[in-house]
Amino acid sequence: MGIFRPTCPVGETERVWVEEMLGWCAAQFGTAPLRAPVILPTGEFFPGPYSGAEAEARAVVDRVRRYMGVEPNRILVEVRSDVDDLPDVAFLEGTSHGEAGHYRVERGRAVVSLDLTRSRSPIQLVATAAHELAHERLLGERRIDPDRHDGEQLTDLTTVYLGLGVFNANSAFQFTQGTHGWRSQRLGYLSPPMFGYALACWSVMRGDPKPTWSKHLDTNPRVYMKQSLKYLRATPEAFPAWRAPLNT
Repeated sequence: MGIFRPTCPVGETERVWVEEMLGWCAAQFGTAPLRAPVILPTGEFFPGPYSGAEAEARAVVDRVRRYMGVEPNRILVEVRSDVDDLPDVAFLEGTSHGEAGHYRVERGRAVVSLDLTRSRSPIQLVATAAHELAHERLLGERRIDPDRHDGEQLTDLTTVYLGLGVFNANSAFQFTQGTHGWRSQRLGYLSPPMFGYALACWSVMRGDPKPTWSKHLDTNPRVYMKQSLKYLRATPEAFPAWRAPLNT
């Protein structure tokens, strides 16, 4: 009888992409994010109540901004009821439009527009803000080309590297129950298995192969992350270049 060997939850192409792009993130942003605390949905990182009021939403976004290293004078935050109701912009230099958020550049300054009707929970608001602010770290700081084919996926991965991955993984695919039954909602561009593998690789990069913070993940990303960690432990040749970057 052969010995069961854990498998990677993503395909070969996705596995290589996640590993290479996490290495790219380390080269771009340094190892400081690997030493910083993991941002979690707790009162330690997001104190105070959240009812969806604009002032509370802005306070949450400002915390995300600080956690992600975005200078306040570089962005303007718009809190809107519907991001489809955007003004006509004569000096539109760049744009990225998702279901719950929008990033654009006007006259050299980034504008992050958030739709509270599509980010009903604080988890979704943090995830949306993190994704749009990651655009600023990538596009605003001219780290990638606006036409890059995997730019949105890399933006999601950047939220992982900069410490907000728990929120974005939990928001990647959700089921909600309404008067007409259950419906699914996708927020983001990486699949739950890719988020799980990315979080596992990132945890290994941090020198934390058995992370206790994984308890804050929803069931699906937590299962994928657990499977990924088993795969990485059982496959010494996997992810070799970044297995222990903090020791180099």
